Amino acid sequence: MAPRAVKVASGLRGAAKMSWVLLTLALIWLGGAYLRFTRSQRWYLTGLLAAVVLLSFAVLPAGNPITAGLGGNFTIWAVFFVAIGLAALYGRGLVWLKSRVSDAPTSDADDGPFTDTELDRYARHIVLREIGGPGQVALKNAKVLVVGAGGLGSPVLLYLAAAGVGTIGVIDDDVVDNSNLQRQVIHRDADIGVPKVFSAEAAMRAQNPAIEVRPYHRRLTDDVADELLSEYDLILEGSDNFETRYLVNSVATKLGKPVIGGALSQWEGQVSTFDPARGAPCYQCIFPKAPAPGLAPSCSEAGVVGPLPAIIGGIMATEAVKEITGAGEGLRGRMLIYDAMYAETRVIKTKRREGCECCGGASL
Repeated sequence: MAPRAVKVASGLRGAAKMSWVLLTLALIWLGGAYLRFTRSQRWYLTGLLAAVVLLSFAVLPAGNPITAGLGGNFTIWAVFFVAIGLAALYGRGLVWLKSRVSDAPTSDADDGPFTDTELDRYARHIVLREIGGPGQVALKNAKVLVVGAGGLGSPVLLYLAAAGVGTIGVIDDDVVDNSNLQRQVIHRDADIGVPKVFSAEAAMRAQNPAIEVRPYHRRLTDDVADELLSEYDLILEGSDNFETRYLVNSVATKLGKPVIGGALSQWEGQVSTFDPARGAPCYQCIFPKAPAPGLAPSCSEAGVVGPLPAIIGGIMATEAVKEITGAGEGLRGRMLIYDAMYAETRVIKTKRREGCECCGGASL
């Protein structure tokens, strides 16, 4: 046989001998993946294979059957396994670098109270001189309780959520009824029969996932009012019955909490801030006693034009934003009255009543 042919044949035999080591390596990684070996386990087996091959050449005498069966020599196999090790280290290094990049701050906003998404969402607030960044932070840190998830509660809750009020509680014991949907815009047709607080919660979370919503599916009663109202900075009262209004007023006065109250009927609505702790009258200063039955019919009895709750509720939400951020002048000592029939708005002054049964009036 010609010398060149002999060399070729010898090289082929050497390659064939080396192929079983490569096949073993392939089985470790492909078969190991199929058998759900961890990456660490497969690297352990690869290292064991490298140790067997290299020790065979380093310890056993030249020409023995084992090293002859492996093919190649110590140098070739050492270079091969070192190359594998370097490739592995390179891969691990890339993973480490990527983790460092993903953990590093991408903007100054990451060190602040807002994410980039929140900064973009609240940008129209932040550019307002009267609110700005500090005001938006105050909104995020605020805890507001809304009493009632009906006509007034619907726009109030949606706008407080959109404005970024951090914690919003809502208490109501009613369920969504078909007759509510003409004006209670936070609820949908699919929500009929669902407790209003849970329907409202779903809508608020869908509108702004960054806020915390606390739904209380129950009626506000004496046994829970003190503890509940004490957890919040501001109360917005939009219930449809005088019992709840007087209860909120009594407890909030005792706790020194401001209450933004709204009411409506037919074509007219009103809003005021009741806060005797800061010199303003309480609700009972203005309305000493609940009217006799029949004199102040509910919306279900007297009717209400659909968009009116949105107007009054929007004003209540605006007053809440002002109250939290310190912007502008609120409705303490004043009551805003809106007549939708004639598109008239007027503001009347209110004052504390001497000897008020709730706050004591001017004697305090």
